[in-house]
Amino acid sequence: MINHFPLAGSGSGTYTRNLAVHLTALGHEVCVILPENTDDYERVEGVRLHPVFFAPEDEPNEAGAVSDADGTTMADAIPFNFPCFTSHPRSTMTFADLNEAQLAQYTRAFTRAIDEEIAADKPDIVHGQHVWILPALAAGRGIPLVLTAHGTDLMGYNKWPNLRSYAQTAMDACSAVISISKDNCQLLGEIWPDQQDKVVMMRNGYDPGIMYPEELTREEVLGDYGIAPDEYEARNIVLFAGKLAHFKGVDILLEAVKEYETEEPATLTLIAGDGDERDALHAQAEELGLQTVHFLGNVQIQKLRRLYNIADVSLVPSRREPFGLVAIEAMACGTPVIATNQGGLPDFVNESVGALVEPENAHDLAQTILRMLERLQSCDVTVWRKEIASYARTHYAQDMIIKELEDLYRKAVGSA
Repeated sequence: MINHFPLAGSGSGTYTRNLAVHLTALGHEVCVILPENTDDYERVEGVRLHPVFFAPEDEPNEAGAVSDADGTTMADAIPFNFPCFTSHPRSTMTFADLNEAQLAQYTRAFTRAIDEEIAADKPDIVHGQHVWILPALAAGRGIPLVLTAHGTDLMGYNKWPNLRSYAQTAMDACSAVISISKDNCQLLGEIWPDQQDKVVMMRNGYDPGIMYPEELTREEVLGDYGIAPDEYEARNIVLFAGKLAHFKGVDILLEAVKEYETEEPATLTLIAGDGDERDALHAQAEELGLQTVHFLGNVQIQKLRRLYNIADVSLVPSRREPFGLVAIEAMACGTPVIATNQGGLPDFVNESVGALVEPENAHDLAQTILRMLERLQSCDVTVWRKEIASYARTHYAQDMIIKELEDLYRKAVGSA
């Protein structure tokens, strides 16, 4: 597998990690080639990782060598951070920021990693995350190529014409491209109408070993963030988790907070995540005079589960969300979700597990949150949360979906 991002901090990273873990459990050997900007990156039991090192933005690499516990060296780290489509908790560099020399460094480093792994393992299949640069480097090597379109890659295709040739190469070379939502299918059809026979719809899945219901007190969870009991006792908790990027719509959420904290002051809003919009969002919250908002910063996935479990409602106010794995993860913990009626979210968010709102409509979002809080007061919350968790487990647990991927791999290998 090849991914443009680390295994934590992005939807495609979580997706790749989940697939690798569950394929390994079925007896497959998996190697993931990925960027990293720290020697303290997450290891995954049973999965071999091949990091290509980049220099963190606050620690530009010059000469010093840093070795991790496995003997991998950062001495030759690329002297800039790994690029993204929007932003990442550990990088604000975008593909648009790469100059010609940096793009050449980027492609050379990953070509070397791909060459090394193909020579060492002679893999049966290459699975490229995103219809983008890195899987294009694995094209034309006599090994079947499967892609997953994550949505941000398709946005990148439309934004950056100078990089489209890589996406075209990857698309031409692949035997199949997985679409994680109906919306993604539509976008793929608009860009590559002549290659629709390659598109396969396959649900995105969550790891049930990480996201699940658990009984926790607010005190034992929120104490980690220095939030005093008088701020959350007798209050509803509304949670956003995700990148602080423009398309996530957190600015719309803050406008909604201004409205609903006036009508329902017994509400606490938690924002878990980081990104290039962080400073602007902090400034917006201050300008609006918001009293009940806490920015928690980037939250490790195990701690995110704990937040979902104490939240009354989880929000996904994105302008256009390719899929919305955070919504599934919240549901897996039994938390009702309010999401925008856009992108991939309408595929699975409905009245049985939450509600849909119009994107970029702060008033609609605020009023839907207030109605959801009323619904929680009038229903048997324990029963409803169990039903929500069961819905996620039945339809979106990775171990329920992984066989579909196995079948797709076998078909790709058989037709090569």
